[in-house]
Amino acid sequence: MDRKPPLRTERRRLSHVDRTGRPRMVDVSAKPATARRAVAEALVGLSQETLSLVIDGRNAKGDVLTVAELAGVMGAKRTSDLIPLCHPLALTDLLVQVVPDRALGVLRIRAEAATIGPTGVEMEALTAAAVAALTVYDMVKGVERGVEIHSIRLLSKTGGKSGDWVRGPAAEPPPSGPGRRPGDRSAGRIRK
Repeated sequence: MDRKPPLRTERRRLSHVDRTGRPRMVDVSAKPATARRAVAEALVGLSQETLSLVIDGRNAKGDVLTVAELAGVMGAKRTSDLIPLCHPLALTDLLVQVVPDRALGVLRIRAEAATIGPTGVEMEALTAAAVAALTVYDMVKGVERGVEIHSIRLLSKTGGKSGDWVRGPAAEPPPSGPGRRPGDRSAGRIRK
């Protein structure tokens, strides 16, 4: 059976574009306010030497972990200023954690955002993770220019009409650089 793809006009339309192709903010005024939560992460790959500087608090620019966590919180609160057509939300909870993982040679950034409202908080969680990752880069670029930010992704979301969603198991990124050994000690200030 030969099935032709649906005509472009019959395909599902993007919600941030009207029928004429012009950008628009989605009208959520008729949607009920429900509890919503989203979790996102980003990974920042560093050399073992730079990772040690960060963990030991010996970076010339200061406490990388704390500053990155604070920057993530500030970024999430400004999401609607940064992302066109994103609704401004009253966040009811926001936590950004930066946990070093020596075995993988990364800082694992986890951002969890919550609200009670008519639209989700995925963008706030993703923005928090991205801004925290960029802050790490800014703070360590003087000692290592080859830092890599990767795997900025949504891990889960709850609430709303579409219900709950959880990312399936995914492969960890490969260690970046020499000297990575399974079983190397992981250090962190905050639980995973």
